[in-house]
Amino acid sequence: MWQQNEIRLAPRSRGFHLITSDIESGLEGLSGLSVGLVHLQLMHTSASLTLNENADPDVRHDMDAFLRHIAPGDLPFFRHTMEGPDDMPGHIGASLFGTQLTLAIRNGRLALGTWQGVWLGEHRDHGGSRRILATLNGE
Repeated sequence: MWQQNEIRLAPRSRGFHLITSDIESGLEGLSGLSVGLVHLQLMHTSASLTLNENADPDVRHDMDAFLRHIAPGDLPFFRHTMEGPDDMPGHIGASLFGTQLTLAIRNGRLALGTWQGVWLGEHRDHGGSRRILATLNGE
């Protein structure tokens, strides 16, 4: 079985956000699969997807603090500044963390480790809603 659909995420503040439940609820047909894969592709260039800690929100805070430290918006050598001081750091965050994930499916659920969750990295102050193209394959 192959299936593809788009998951729309509500706008979120700058930072990292746990979106595992958004992904699972947006995957029509997930519960019917005993084994498979889902490929998630974020359709934006200033946000990211990553798999990381799902329990302690301090990890998401610290990851955002680190990213802001290594890619602040006021670096004097940035040329791409027309869309605001948070845009170029957003592109850097998207490239560092990536914009796609491939996850295993087992018994109708994402096969994640005990402490793993899917994160959206919102790297803009006002990034708006985000879209993820989800391609599901399995049996």
